[in-house]
Amino acid sequence: MSMITTRRSILQSLGMGIAAAAASNVLPAQTGESVIGMTFEPRDKVRMGLIGAGLRGNSMLKTFVATEGVQFTAICDPVRDHALEAQQTVTAGGFAEPTLYTDGDHDFKNLVKRDDVDVVYIATPWEWHVPAALAAMNNGKHALVEVPAATSIEDCWALVNTSERTRRHCIMCENCCYGENELMVLNMVRQGLFGDLLHGEGAYIHDLRRILNENRSEGLWRRFPHTQKNGNLYSTHGLGPVANYMDIQRGDRFEYLVSMSSRERGLDAWRAANVPPDSPKWKEKYICGDMNSSLIKTANGLTILLQNDVVNPRPYDRINLISGTKGVFRDYPPRIYFDNPEKEEFTPIDQYKEAYRHPFWKMNGERAKTEGDHGGMDYIMACRLVEAMRRGLVPDMDVYDAAAWSAPGPLSVASVANGSMPQQFPDFTRGRWKEKRLNMG
Repeated sequence: MSMITTRRSILQSLGMGIAAAAASNVLPAQTGESVIGMTFEPRDKVRMGLIGAGLRGNSMLKTFVATEGVQFTAICDPVRDHALEAQQTVTAGGFAEPTLYTDGDHDFKNLVKRDDVDVVYIATPWEWHVPAALAAMNNGKHALVEVPAATSIEDCWALVNTSERTRRHCIMCENCCYGENELMVLNMVRQGLFGDLLHGEGAYIHDLRRILNENRSEGLWRRFPHTQKNGNLYSTHGLGPVANYMDIQRGDRFEYLVSMSSRERGLDAWRAANVPPDSPKWKEKYICGDMNSSLIKTANGLTILLQNDVVNPRPYDRINLISGTKGVFRDYPPRIYFDNPEKEEFTPIDQYKEAYRHPFWKMNGERAKTEGDHGGMDYIMACRLVEAMRRGLVPDMDVYDAAAWSAPGPLSVASVANGSMPQQFPDFTRGRWKEKRLNMG
C-alpha cells in the first residue's frame, strides 16, 4: 500500500507540475501591437508624478529633481507626512509645489487623471505596483515601476497587454543594470572578450533582518510575503544585468526554471533573540526558505544560477558573474580572469576600466557619485530615462523585460511547491525575442 500511495503521490505531483508549467506558458490574445522598438514622444520637459513617497520613492525623487528636464507636478502617498516631505524635496530644488494626493490607498487613481503628468514613478509596496501601473497606462501615462514589476504571471501579462493596447511604456526601474561594473562588463561582453557565453549567476544576498522587523517603512509590508510564499521573492537585482549580458529578449530568452529552498531559520532566530514575547509578530509563521536557489535554462542553451537570502548574517552580494569560452567575470569583489594557462588567477577589475568604461559612466560618472544613491547607478538610470523621454528614443528596457525579469518570483514558488519541477517561462514577446537589437546604449 505504501508503494502504491508513494507512486500515486509522485504522479499527482508530476501532473501538477506539468499543468502549472503549461498554464504559465499560455499566450493570451494580443490586444495591441508589440511595443518593441516603440519610442517615447519627444518633449522639452518631462512632467512626472510620484506614487509612493517612502524611503525609495523619496530617494529617487531627489535623484530626478537633480536631473535636468524634469518637473514633478503631483505626489501621492496615503501617509501624509511622507507626501509632505516629498513636496518639500521638490520645492527645495527650486520647483513649484506639486499637488498632493493623500486620501487613502487608491488616491493614485486621481493623480493619473491629471493633464500635467506625462509619466509616473511607482515606488509603492509590491502589491500596488501593478494596480498603479495599469491605472497610469490606461490614463495615457507612461509607467516607471520599482522592482519587481509584478509578483504573478497573470499580472506580468496584464502589464504586457496593457502596454501594447495603450501604446504606453511600462518600464521596470532595475537600477543595478546601470552600475559601473555591470555596464563595463556589458561593454566587454559585446566586444567579445569573454567569447561565447555559457553561464551567469546573480543574487540578492542582503541581511535585512532588522529592516524586515522594523515598525516603519519596509518593515510594515516586506516581511509578510515570508509568511505566504516559499521561493525567490526578490530576483531582479541579480538577474537584470545577467539578462543584459546574454541578450535576453534580443536573441535569446528564458526557457524554463527549476527551484529549491533551504529550510527556514533566520526570521525565527531573529524573533527569538529580539522580539518581546507579547509582540503580535509571534503569531506569524514564516514559510519561505532562507536560501532559495533557482536554475534557469535559456533557449540558446545558456544557464543562470539565481539566489536569494535576506534573513541571515552574510555580507551583501549580488554575485554578478558571467562566464564564457575565453574568461569569466565575478563580482564582490570585482575581478576578471581571461584564458592564460601560465597564470590561472583573477586580476582586479581596475586595470580594465580605462579601456572599457561604459559611455554612460564616461559622460555622467563623476556627478552620479554625488547626486545618486547606490554608488551612482540611480543617477545614471534617471539620466537615461529622462534622455529617452526628452529626445523621443526607444528606452533601454521595455515591458517585456519587466515581465520576464519578474517571472522568476512566481515560477520559483510554483517549482518549490512541486518538488522542484521545471516551470516554463511564458514568451512575453510572442516570438519576437529572436530579433537582434541592442539596449543600454
